[in-house]
Amino acid sequence: MLIRLAQPAELPYLQEIENASGEPFREVGLPEIADDAPMSLEALAEHEVWVAVGEHGVPVAFIAVGPVDGATHIHQVSVHPSCARQGIGAALIEHVTRPGRAVTLTTFRDVPWNGPYYERLGFRVVTEPSPGLAAIMREEASRGLDPATRVAMVLLPAQERA
Repeated sequence: MLIRLAQPAELPYLQEIENASGEPFREVGLPEIADDAPMSLEALAEHEVWVAVGEHGVPVAFIAVGPVDGATHIHQVSVHPSCARQGIGAALIEHVTRPGRAVTLTTFRDVPWNGPYYERLGFRVVTEPSPGLAAIMREEASRGLDPATRVAMVLLPAQERA
């Protein structure tokens, strides 16, 4: 699987991937997530966006990251459902992991392919979010995401995980 920086012309297609990857949330009682609008083209353009390219030369997944409080923060990671459960999301996360730098994200605590999945990848729950993470969580709450269902997580640099 080839991972490369997204090209500007691909950004609308990434929104389609995000929409498709939201559909499984209906099955866990979160239709509002499935119906939520994808990241705007402007928001995607503001982040460092990497894509995983499938066998037909088109993106099948993407990850949008940016710095938050000295960490690499994952703003969005989406894998098209037709390519799910193949390690593509994990490969994208590994790709954006930089030596000596933590990786953070916010996610649903109990959705199987969210909190529990990230724990299997080595992420740990943040009990006291940094100012930037706390601001992201407040912004999520202002958009209607229930803070009781959300969690901030961190993947520490390899030397700190031992």
